[in-house]
Amino acid sequence: MNTAFMTGLVLSTTLIIAIGAQNAFVLRQGLRREHVVPIVAFCIVADFMLIAAGVAGLSTILGDAPMLTTILTFGGVVFLAAYGIRALRNALQPRSMAANGSGSQISLRSALAQAAGFTFLNPHVYLDTILLVGSIGARQPAELRGWFIGGAAVASAGWFSALGFGARLLVPLFARPMAWRILDALVGLTMLTLAALLVRQVLA
Repeated sequence: MNTAFMTGLVLSTTLIIAIGAQNAFVLRQGLRREHVVPIVAFCIVADFMLIAAGVAGLSTILGDAPMLTTILTFGGVVFLAAYGIRALRNALQPRSMAANGSGSQISLRSALAQAAGFTFLNPHVYLDTILLVGSIGARQPAELRGWFIGGAAVASAGWFSALGFGARLLVPLFARPMAWRILDALVGLTMLTLAALLVRQVLA
């Protein structure tokens, strides 16, 4: 296991393990045991594609296109705010949602669409995955860039798998409706906070 692989592994791990919109969505779907496999697979593949694109040179293109970053930021604000409001509305409703996936469910298409939104409409994904990880990977010797991408991909696969499939360990806690309401409230506040921080970054 060479240095480039470890660099990609450690760098990706430190960036991905944070409370964010995408992680909160994967965790929630894991608790509901709803479309977990396709959602986890989507997040892993999307991360791999973004990292590879960044290492291949997309980081330079985005770095020279501030207007594109601004457009992505406003798109992310709208998406995060809408989902945050929806989550807070769910938290105020006294209905029960079982952790085994019963109750109100969303279709696979809707679940993947939301996963895509949290992935591609989040400017931080581009700043972290493409600009930061990609630029560092691009500095690796040409023959070691594949190892760097592999290390970053392993970190991504391990994290999303643990988040999605490991959530079932928390199912007993979420057997009570109040636990779901608290989770929805935290998710909603997280989404709205992220949206507000994005607006602040644009206006700063």
